[in-house]
Amino acid sequence: MKFFLKKWFKDGVLIVVGTFILAVGLVFFIAPYKFVPGGVYGISIVIHHLLGTPIGLVALCLDIPLLLIGIKILGNKFGVKTILGLVLTAVFVDILGQVLGNNPLVEDDALLSAIFGGALVGLGLGIVFRAKATSGGTDIVAMILCKYTRLPMGQSLIYVDSTIVLIGLFAFHDWKIPLYSWLIIFIAGKVIDMVVEGVKVHKVVIIISDKHEEIRERIIVDLSRGGTYLIGEGMYEGAEKKVIYTNITRRELPILLEHVKEVDPNAFVSVIDANDVIGDGFKSL
Repeated sequence: MKFFLKKWFKDGVLIVVGTFILAVGLVFFIAPYKFVPGGVYGISIVIHHLLGTPIGLVALCLDIPLLLIGIKILGNKFGVKTILGLVLTAVFVDILGQVLGNNPLVEDDALLSAIFGGALVGLGLGIVFRAKATSGGTDIVAMILCKYTRLPMGQSLIYVDSTIVLIGLFAFHDWKIPLYSWLIIFIAGKVIDMVVEGVKVHKVVIIISDKHEEIRERIIVDLSRGGTYLIGEGMYEGAEKKVIYTNITRRELPILLEHVKEVDPNAFVSVIDANDVIGDGFKSL
């Protein structure tokens, strides 16, 4: 019970922080320039500039049918967090909008606003996604698409939201708006993947060498890392091979490659990015 209470509290804090950062990106950088960053907030920004309606309130009304679909497909527990996420986003957006009005934080610099707006939106959404929640809207559609297609979350969001960008073109008749909006979506998608999957600071290294014992000593003694021998068979000659499998940090990679080069310049080395490494010497399970 204590574990689940702690987990829910942690998720709640992540949702509050993430939705606030998302709202800052929308209100301070995106909405004043009429950018349409996809999703219900992109549609809501268009309606806001045409009719003067509150961005958060309109987005909340658009979120309701999508929320019902999300609860049905992604589960009730997910739905509870989603309710918190979409309500907080709407509240933060309208409160910040009342404070700032329609004035951009950075005057007369649409490109800088698009870059920082996309980064803040991506950071906010990524934090919310880490809590297994969403800010609502097409985030739900993207998570459903991610569930059934195995696409990365940021990439799914790019596909869903890119089509909505064209609404801005038809509404405001300005090609700069969709171009800046696609830039925002691209940046936000990349930042989301970085936050959700983590910065790839760990590497998986696979080494095939006849001098595997000497390389093993370098890994254990010089790098203080462990590893595993995998037994393989060469495809050309059919000879048995000992394959070294080890996990190291990005900083340790050039050191290891230098050691391998000294021991066996003919070694075959494959380096793979690891989203996460859990176990002794890395992150605790």
